[in-house]
Amino acid sequence: MNTLLISLFVAMLLPYLAKGPLAWAMAKAGAETGGYDNAYPRIQEASLTGFGARALAAHQNAFESLLIFGLAVLAVIATNKVNDTAATLALVHVAARLAYHCLYLLNKGSLRSLSWFIATLASFGIFWQVF
Repeated sequence: MNTLLISLFVAMLLPYLAKGPLAWAMAKAGAETGGYDNAYPRIQEASLTGFGARALAAHQNAFESLLIFGLAVLAVIATNKVNDTAATLALVHVAARLAYHCLYLLNKGSLRSLSWFIATLASFGIFWQVF
């Protein structure tokens, strides 16, 4: 169960870690107007292009991914179906999500989509352990 909980904790951190490159892109994009716009960050985010837009999308997708992964992990724990397969799939999910974020920032669309697919399948695989 420790592997599942640690993986869940890391997955919970990922959206916040993904904010770093986004904040950097926002500060760089707003350099001529004062940098990061803490008064209206969502308006500034919406105007980002290129790297900044990809950083925003990766940040948002990290929250989206957390929902399915978190529910799968909690379902396995709640039903007392924790096993080595669930733990391995949790590690696969986290690794694929880390790769996803890096590939998004590097603008590697096909590989990014593959890592998204792997992470999503891993989450469903974790949930499948309940049955």
